[in-house]
Amino acid sequence: MPEDYTDDLRLAHLLADDADSISNDRFKALDLHVMTKPDLTPVSDADKAVEDSIRRTLSRARNRDAITGEEFGSTAGSSATSGRRWIIDPIDGTKNYVRGVPVWATLISLAVEDEVVMSVVSAPQLGRRWWASKGQGSWTGKSLMKGTQLHVSDVRRLDDASFAYSDLSEWEDRGNLDGMMALMRRVWRTRGYGDFWSYMLLAEGAVDIAAEPELALYDMAALVPIVVEAGGSFTSLDGKPGPWGGNALATNGHLHEAALSFLGSSSSTDDPDEPPTTGPGTVTHLHGR
Repeated sequence: MPEDYTDDLRLAHLLADDADSISNDRFKALDLHVMTKPDLTPVSDADKAVEDSIRRTLSRARNRDAITGEEFGSTAGSSATSGRRWIIDPIDGTKNYVRGVPVWATLISLAVEDEVVMSVVSAPQLGRRWWASKGQGSWTGKSLMKGTQLHVSDVRRLDDASFAYSDLSEWEDRGNLDGMMALMRRVWRTRGYGDFWSYMLLAEGAVDIAAEPELALYDMAALVPIVVEAGGSFTSLDGKPGPWGGNALATNGHLHEAALSFLGSSSSTDDPDEPPTTGPGTVTHLHGR
């Protein structure tokens, strides 16, 4: 019988409630303190306060579990054999947050061994929350008891696809700007929604392809169950399932091989204009780095 992660999902919603309260209170605060990390990305006092709050609650409620977070790294739980790890991005979209742009979210997920089995993404300034757990579908709504199930789109041709992308400079740094531009010219519509939101729109069926060339585990882990449980596919740009490859391509499943042919490596020889041999939700085995 498949393991039930309902209790973990309830806890994740409580963690997100506390995170929303902290991040909302500090959003646009005149005394918000912003620092530059060694990787030259910004971090605010709100990022640290949110992660600290989540860690304190997990240390009481799940003291056997390990934790990986953006701001405070990885800590082992009291059990060395549970294989359970919470992965946290306290504020995904910090650059938006510190500039007063309301597109940011707290990302909370649980991985068991090499599979992300549950996640919550909460964007309080958008008034939106998304969640999923293994085998239980992908949902959006105000609370765990009041959700609407999500489904990816059924778009099957690149010419009809909406593509959400990240900064072009990052694709240039990767050495694949030509492929990126070729895909942008091919699809019906392109928009840079940014960060978590591109993937949530994909799970809702409003976007058909989303990709980023450089991401950390905490940027991606919470996105995977929501996309996959909505019927989509989530891999690295070399086609490895899950959030372990340092970059991301998410699609409605129908368009995955076609998008990989532009942005990464693909073993498919299918015509990109034709539906691939695999359908939505096929790439769901989130194992291996």
